[in-house]
Amino acid sequence: MSILKRWVLFFFGLFFVALGISCIVKSMLGTAPISSTPYILSLRYPISLGGFTFIVNMLFLLIQILILRRQFQYIQLLQIPITGIFSCFIDLTMYLLGMVTPELYISKFITLLAGTVLLALGVTLEIIGNVVTLPGEGIVNAIAIHWHLEFGNTKTCFDTSIVLIAGILSWIYFGEINGIREGTVISAFITGSIVRFFIKHLSYIDKGGSRIFHLPFTPFPDDVKKNHSYQYN
Repeated sequence: MSILKRWVLFFFGLFFVALGISCIVKSMLGTAPISSTPYILSLRYPISLGGFTFIVNMLFLLIQILILRRQFQYIQLLQIPITGIFSCFIDLTMYLLGMVTPELYISKFITLLAGTVLLALGVTLEIIGNVVTLPGEGIVNAIAIHWHLEFGNTKTCFDTSIVLIAGILSWIYFGEINGIREGTVISAFITGSIVRFFIKHLSYIDKGGSRIFHLPFTPFPDDVKKNHSYQYN
């Protein structure tokens, strides 16, 4: 794929991740795991969810650098302006979904699932685009590379840890658990699996070892050996 196509995929992924996070928040069944800590902080301090998303993600970027050291690619410093755009997307999509107020539990659950799928789709498009990652995925990838772990399982463990931190902060600030419900737990445990599903059905590995975006139910190039195993390039 050309670099232009990769950047287009990436920015679509960025928007879908933000939209997925906002959908999960609007479901009233919790928050997306990766945004649970920024959400709790936004309830305590006069800064938007997008604002705290930027702050927390800069911490993730610092941890990436500490883990990878010389293996850290300087292009990943683009995570700083990209995270700024992502944070704006979160505040924008929260505004656009302002009228979404599901009342019945089934409608809340459907909104939650839709948000989780959108979130996973966004992560997938970012990975296939392979230009730069958001710090939330970048730190997972850094951990997976450094300790030779599988990305999907590592993401599940990382998301679960973020939820636990958010729960502790919520208890400290409010004396109760806010913003973390069954939807947060469900999202934490299934997002990684959905990412693996999308990776399998929306991409293939070309002869050069690069991951290429591919629409499902369309033929593969004749000279490409179909390979659905997950890898991060």
